Amino acid sequence: MKISIITAVFNRVDSIADALRSVQAQTWHNVEHVVVDGSSTDGTLLVLQTCLDVPARTGYQALWVSEPDRGIYDALNKGLARATGDVIGLMHSDDYFADYEVLASVAAAFADPAVDAVYGDLDYVSKADTSNIVRRWRSGEYSPTKLAHGWMPPHPTLFLRRRVIERWGGFDTNFRIAADYDAILRYFGQGKIQPAYIPRVLVKMRLGGESNRSLGRIWLKTREDYIALRSNGVGGLGALIWKNVSKVGQFF
Repeated sequence: MKISIITAVFNRVDSIADALRSVQAQTWHNVEHVVVDGSSTDGTLLVLQTCLDVPARTGYQALWVSEPDRGIYDALNKGLARATGDVIGLMHSDDYFADYEVLASVAAAFADPAVDAVYGDLDYVSKADTSNIVRRWRSGEYSPTKLAHGWMPPHPTLFLRRRVIERWGGFDTNFRIAADYDAILRYFGQGKIQPAYIPRVLVKMRLGGESNRSLGRIWLKTREDYIALRSNGVGGLGALIWKNVSKVGQFF
């Protein structure tokens, strides 16, 4: 089973090496890393050249491109178009895998041919000290009822069979912040995919994401979440409220 990991990056010279190396260090033997850079100007390109132009190990392949894009979702769609794996996941430029066995555990879950998607748990960590866990996102098992009440898996931990993306599409670039949530609702709601849950932390995410950096961005995210819920026929205002209320427990 080939697993493709897609990374979209723009001006992340301080964190991109951690993301790249965490993919390279995985014990799973057949990994393709597709990196799409949005014409970075801060030294990110030098890091990409240093880390990716020298083969890390047998069974690992890196493909990367640097060119202007129309934002992260456009870049991720470019990555999806280039990926050739049987299973596709993401590695955001500020994130890294929790340990070396993440992709091996994902592949083991996909050994069941009925499984369309695999996801796990996520830790939010401090940018200044990644050993400091600020929030813990424990996903739990999926159910359609949970989805209708605002549940979602942590998107950085979600891996999909290629057939799901081919059937239901990639990211809708009409969304500026919530295209990942829209895609999840499309896959789980309209697509009725069969997921498998790995009950352990798969990804560490540095705090400071795009959707929470200002009140204006939070409002836009809330508005787009509501549009995604309604357009996918999953829920409405109640689901949106529960989606945000459920995050409170992640801090305790």
